[in-house]
Amino acid sequence: MPELIRPTTRLHAGWLECRDDFGRGVHQDGAGLRPADEVDSGPGFAAWVDKLTGEEDPAVVPAEGWVHCTYRWVVEDDRVLGSIALRHELNALLLDAGGHIGYSVRPSARRRGLASWALGEMLSEARRLGLDRVLVTCKVGNVASARTIERRGGVLEDVRDTELGTMKRYWIALSQGRDGSDRLGVDDDVVAVDAVVERSAARDQS
Repeated sequence: MPELIRPTTRLHAGWLECRDDFGRGVHQDGAGLRPADEVDSGPGFAAWVDKLTGEEDPAVVPAEGWVHCTYRWVVEDDRVLGSIALRHELNALLLDAGGHIGYSVRPSARRRGLASWALGEMLSEARRLGLDRVLVTCKVGNVASARTIERRGGVLEDVRDTELGTMKRYWIALSQGRDGSDRLGVDDDVVAVDAVVERSAARDQS
């Protein structure tokens, strides 16, 4: 069964394997990996993990232009399958394009409903932080991600051109318990929906 865990140096090798599945230099939504981060060496990876966990701590002042953020890894049997991040508040860029939550699943672990499951789990964390709604965005051509957000209660506010591209912006209300979490794991209907969506998206892009 998958679980969301805090970043840890214990899974250095597993995280690198996940990174290489995406491809070196490929952006991973929700991972918190920035161009200046050096993660291949043990000390470099440890420093990066410390930075990620520090960004969650409300007592630590975030760097200029950044906000407090909770990072989690999607892990199953010590295999890192993806990442998800919950930003505790929105600055101008996040309100315009980035949203509260970003996530990504490694290519070899897709079509299992992991993104939908992880999003549902992180919505529960957002409620614990006291948020009553969250903004989740995706690029206009990302059919699978849009369906994932909609399944979790996302209501489209608009589609706009931003510095991150043309984005669909969804709000998910949390105040009435609409977190859609799958408490027992990744349910069959999520897997079926995600598989159909990804096959449809692949046909559209071919």
